Amino acid sequence: MTVPNAFRGTLRVPVIAAPMFLVSGPELVIAACKAGVAGTFPSLNARPAAQLDEWLGRINAELQTHRAAHPGAPVAPFGVNLILHPSNERLPEDLALVAKHRVPLVITSLGHPGEVVKTVHAYGGLVFADIIHAYHAKKAIAAGVDGIIAVAGGAGGHAGTQNPFSLIREIREFWDGALALAGSISDGASVRAAEIMGADFAYMGTRFIATRESMAQEAYKAMLVECSASDVVYTDAISGTNANFLWPSLARAGFDREQLSVNFGKGKLHGVADEARAWRDVWSAGHGVATIHDVPPVAELVDRLVAEYRAACSLPPSAALA
Repeated sequence: MTVPNAFRGTLRVPVIAAPMFLVSGPELVIAACKAGVAGTFPSLNARPAAQLDEWLGRINAELQTHRAAHPGAPVAPFGVNLILHPSNERLPEDLALVAKHRVPLVITSLGHPGEVVKTVHAYGGLVFADIIHAYHAKKAIAAGVDGIIAVAGGAGGHAGTQNPFSLIREIREFWDGALALAGSISDGASVRAAEIMGADFAYMGTRFIATRESMAQEAYKAMLVECSASDVVYTDAISGTNANFLWPSLARAGFDREQLSVNFGKGKLHGVADEARAWRDVWSAGHGVATIHDVPPVAELVDRLVAEYRAACSLPPSAALA
């Protein structure tokens, strides 16, 4: 397995804090990178596009200052998520800004990454493609990406349904490059488990929503603490594409579980025209919510992940083998 040089010596634990719509912003990204995990955000969180220019300049400047002040400390690279679907009219402008600021990691979603690969590789950056099926992983690899993000069942947002054991092992049959796993990872033991299965990185989203630096509403963070995995509902009712959402937020928006079941696979129930508004009012989470019990600062969370990861690495053999 190949880990790109940009990540070597820059991480305290092999984690990428996933880009989350309306949640990830400069504060979360900067805090994550300073703490030793890769911080990322969707370009569309910066509105208008001029704000993306401002955010990228700020992130680069603050991380550069931190590196100079702490020359021996690991400072992780940051990344930007680009939506490649034709409906994203901002893509050319956002990609140009990514190139202007030489963003170290670009994560692509919902489209063919070929043009992004050309642009990002031209300045020496990396491109990871998120996928939910091995078929899409093969297409991304053919386009020249540097890494694959396997979004397995149980992940927050637009998750797949394939079991992580199955998806990771299937991809490893044809790909020996960088591989990240998303899906129900909320602690350091799970990070280690992802490595043992064959992933190079854990791709953690839901756990980072419940941090002080995230842009999520305080009520959203509180709901994450209060909910369990049984409160996560997989539905296409919000955007027409299946995603995992917290049941209390769906109920508050006027949905009922029977209606969601009847309309599963048939698109938006309420005809939500403004998807940003929909995601603002209906909150996403993955099955990893089951072990979220507080809202710490990012630095404290990463310290915890490091300790849990190290403890998992030193576990003795199973007593069943004695």
